[in-house]
Amino acid sequence: MNFVPEAAPMMQAEGFAHWFVFYRETLLVYLQNGRAVIPFTAAGPVPEPDIVRKVYLGCLDGCPCYAAEVLHDQFSLPGMEFLGLRKLSGLFEDGIYQVAGRAAQLLHWDRTHQYCGRCGTRTETKADEYERRCSECGLVSYPQITPAVIGIITRGEQVLLARRVGLKFYSVLAGFVEPGETLEECLRREVREEVGIEIENINYFGSQSWPYHPHSVMIAYTAEYSGGEIAVDGEEIEEANWYTKEDLPDLPDRVTIARRLIEWFIDHEA
Repeated sequence: MNFVPEAAPMMQAEGFAHWFVFYRETLLVYLQNGRAVIPFTAAGPVPEPDIVRKVYLGCLDGCPCYAAEVLHDQFSLPGMEFLGLRKLSGLFEDGIYQVAGRAAQLLHWDRTHQYCGRCGTRTETKADEYERRCSECGLVSYPQITPAVIGIITRGEQVLLARRVGLKFYSVLAGFVEPGETLEECLRREVREEVGIEIENINYFGSQSWPYHPHSVMIAYTAEYSGGEIAVDGEEIEEANWYTKEDLPDLPDRVTIARRLIEWFIDHEA
C-alpha cells in the first residue's frame, strides 16, 4: 500500500474514503476472518452530529483518509466494533496500521490544543497545515513528537532481556529522552538505571512510530555490554537476565521494533 501524508487534500477528493473513527483510545473496525478492516465509505460511517473533530490524513492508494473522534461507541453498525490499537496489531494489511497510528496521534494533538497554553484563548486551525494558533497572543502549536530510545544489549552469544512490572513477556530496554540528552546518552542512562550495567559500541538500528503513547517515536540501537552486574531497579523492571537464542523467554509482538531487534540478534547469531 502507498500512503501519501498530507495536511490538506492536493485536489478535491470525490467518492469513497477510508475512515479512522476513534472513541477515546479505541478504533472502529470490521473484523473479517481474523483480519481488521477500516470502514471505506463516501461519508463517515457514523452520523455527522456525533463527530467531535475530524482531521484529514492523506491518501492511501489514491483514496483520501480521515480521522474522526466520536462522542460515544453506541452505533448500530453491523459487524463493526471499537478495539484498542494494541489489540489490532498484526490484524491490518501492511500500511493500514501506520495510518491508524497517525490518526490517533493527530486526534490527540487536536484534542489537547483547543486552548492556548500561554494565555488560555481558544485556538484556531490553519487550513493547509497541522497548526493551531492563538488569535490573541500568536502562540503556535504543532503536533508534538516525544523521542524514546530502545536498545538491544548483547554480550557475546547472549542478549539482555527484561520483564517490566505487570507484563508477562520479556523485551529490550527503552526510555524517554530527557532535556539536554543525546539519544546515546539516554540509552546509557536508561540501561544503568534499570539494570545497573554499562554499555558501549552503540549503533543506530531503525525507528518506529509509537501510537500507544500518543505522541512518541521509538529510535532503536544495538549496543554491547561493557561492565557491571545486573541489578534491576524494582520499579520499572521486575526481572532481567542474559539469554542465548536457544533459550529465549516470551517475546513482544512481531509488529514492534523491540521484536525486530531481538530477531536481528537471532539472525546475527545464526
